[in-house]
Amino acid sequence: MTKSKILILVILALATGFISISLGWNADQIEFSTSVPTPVLTTAMPSSPTPSADLFTPDIPLEDPALEISQPPISLTPAPSQSTLSAPAQNQPLSTAPTGWQPRETKVNIHPSNYGERFAQDVKGQRVQNDWLLVLHETAGSASSAINHFQTPHPKEEDQSSYHALILLDGTIVYLLPPEKRAFGAGNSVFVGPQGPETVQTKATLPPSVNNFAYHISLETPIDGRNNNNPSHSGYSELQYQSLNWLIGRIGIPLSRVTTHAAVDRSGSRSDPRSFDFSRLVGR
Repeated sequence: MTKSKILILVILALATGFISISLGWNADQIEFSTSVPTPVLTTAMPSSPTPSADLFTPDIPLEDPALEISQPPISLTPAPSQSTLSAPAQNQPLSTAPTGWQPRETKVNIHPSNYGERFAQDVKGQRVQNDWLLVLHETAGSASSAINHFQTPHPKEEDQSSYHALILLDGTIVYLLPPEKRAFGAGNSVFVGPQGPETVQTKATLPPSVNNFAYHISLETPIDGRNNNNPSHSGYSELQYQSLNWLIGRIGIPLSRVTTHAAVDRSGSRSDPRSFDFSRLVGR
């Protein structure tokens, strides 16, 4: 080996040592890890649960037996600001529920954006003096799709909606809200009864409605009436009518104050519950 080559090797060795010292590492200190990094945990809340469609098909067990309840969570006496006027004597509420019938009952939670509190005063500060009103609806689609909508957050007011109770095709009663909460069931609405027009405006930017004194019950629409604008369909099941009569009797609203979404709607766009037979109500 020539002197020049030896000199070059010496220079390279010295340079390598200088770089190692400057950077603070050497080959013996380098480690290679094959372990999996620890995942980062988030604090975000899970989205609202989507109900299983199987829960709302006829003749199957409830998804969670713990949700079954023996008595409905309802107490509608008195109303939030009960009127001093009593219902006509011939239209007194049923004293008891229809005998021989006990519907299956369950309850689900819905998102708070889809309901509110009942008000003791309207936007003008006047005391609310309305008796309870029962408003009947239909889902227009399946019960599971309706519940999924109610469990979904809706920041826009035009998308917010809910019922207090839902009666499935098999007669099961699904409680969605306790009666002290205000369901968003009939936006622009008025009830015209023996005492004259009744409606309450609770927000200056929204039209008056019956929601502040209404208990909203919806019937699951039969398959032939779903997701269409037909004026009628095959009607509701015998089990639905039995459960509805049972529920009306249980909560004690007089039949003179049982109405429909179509009847109270001011927009002219509501027709539900289509094909409803009022003669099937006990006491008619």
